[in-house]
Amino acid sequence: MASKKPAQAQPEPPRVGDTLAALRQTQALSLDELSRKAGVSKSMLSQIERAQANPTVAVVWRLANALGVPIAELLGGAPAAPPAPAITLVPIQATPSLRSPDGLCELRILGPVEMAGQFEWYELRLQPGGVLDSQPHEPGTREHLSVASGSMELQVADVSQRLKTGETARYSADCRHSIRNPHKTAASAWLVVIHPI
Repeated sequence: MASKKPAQAQPEPPRVGDTLAALRQTQALSLDELSRKAGVSKSMLSQIERAQANPTVAVVWRLANALGVPIAELLGGAPAAPPAPAITLVPIQATPSLRSPDGLCELRILGPVEMAGQFEWYELRLQPGGVLDSQPHEPGTREHLSVASGSMELQVADVSQRLKTGETARYSADCRHSIRNPHKTAASAWLVVIHPI
C-alpha cells in the first residue's frame, strides 16, 4: 500500500503590516504624516498595520516611496538584490496575463512589478466582440493605445474614436473608458498606462 506524501506547508504571505509599522515608528512618522506623504488614507494604513487589509502593488509602491525604502524591504525586509544582469529574459510562459470571463479579452503584463503604480505596459488582444472595460484610474492618469493589428473602438467618457492598424490614441484614464473590438477579426494593441507622479 502506497504511503501518502505529507502535505507541504504553504509559505506565509509577507507581513507588510508589521514591517510598515516598524518602519513608520523608526522614522517617527504618525499615521497622519505617512498618509499625507504616501497619498494613502489613514484608515487604510491602520488596516494594513493591523493585518486587516492586503495592500495592492500600487499602494505598496507608494508606501515604499514615501518611506524611502526599496519595495522588497517593505515586503518583509528582503536583502538587497545583487546587481542586475546586462539582459534579463522573461520567457513567454513566465509573462503573466489576465483574461476576461468570456475569454475574448487578454492582457499580457509586460511591465515589471516594481514599476506598478507609476508606469505600466501591456499587450492587449481582443477577439471579435471582446471588450476591455475600465473604471476611472487615479486623477491625472493617462493611457496610450497603439493598434498593432486589426482595428479597435475606444470610448472615453462620452467620446468614441475608431483606431486602425498603426494608429495611436492618447487619452485621460481618470474617467470611465473602454476598448472594444466590434469587428469580425481579432485585433491586438500595445497599451501604456502612465500614473501621475
